[in-house]
Amino acid sequence: MTTIYVFGSNRAGRHGKGDALTARLRHGAIYGQGEGLQGRSYGIPTKDGFLRPLSLPDVAQGVARFLAFAHAHPELTFDVQGVGCGLAGFLTAQIAPLFSDAPPNCYLEPRFVAHLRDLGVEKKAGPPPSAQVDAGQATLDF
Repeated sequence: MTTIYVFGSNRAGRHGKGDALTARLRHGAIYGQGEGLQGRSYGIPTKDGFLRPLSLPDVAQGVARFLAFAHAHPELTFDVQGVGCGLAGFLTAQIAPLFSDAPPNCYLEPRFVAHLRDLGVEKKAGPPPSAQVDAGQATLDF
């Protein structure tokens, strides 16, 4: 099963720091693409094009688009990082609930899993068992 690295991005697609840089260097994220599937990664915008944090409702919309994609692609496994909880400055308590409807093919950041468990929602912690992704892999076409 193919593993997709899910990271917080900015709308300009400047993948220069944190998980976005890891996505670009190791998982095929495309510089200049701020959202969606790119290589073996998927960007969820948490900052605008000027690198300012988005509003929580805007982040929630991006998470909802990702979850729709994950639900539509059960053949893929998603390794969800701490989206929004690093450089964008959101709290786990703000972001984790946005992933409460994540499908079984999503492995969430352990802090998200712990917070959701406190809310009575059980999810799998990442990384998935098959999360060995090589740099330079081809882009998936959907």
